[in-house]
Amino acid sequence: MNNENIEHPGHYQSGSGYECIDVMSAVLTEEQMRGFCLGNAFKYIWRAGKKKGSDFVEDVKKANWYLRYLAEFEERSAP
Repeated sequence: MNNENIEHPGHYQSGSGYECIDVMSAVLTEEQMRGFCLGNAFKYIWRAGKKKGSDFVEDVKKANWYLRYLAEFEERSAP
């Protein structure tokens, strides 16, 4: 399995190298970022292995990626 598909998919990066989630975390509120990350984790768990061509383990790893990102985001945002 290509870890790049989970950690840093090319289709989520701009031509100048910015990653979509990094730009989002710069412009969204903390509450909005929490909702985005939790929503995406939920989505990947919900559909794990069900989407045509998707891999169950990859979907679970993607959900985990969003949860880890959220935990790190929370740590960075803590006073």
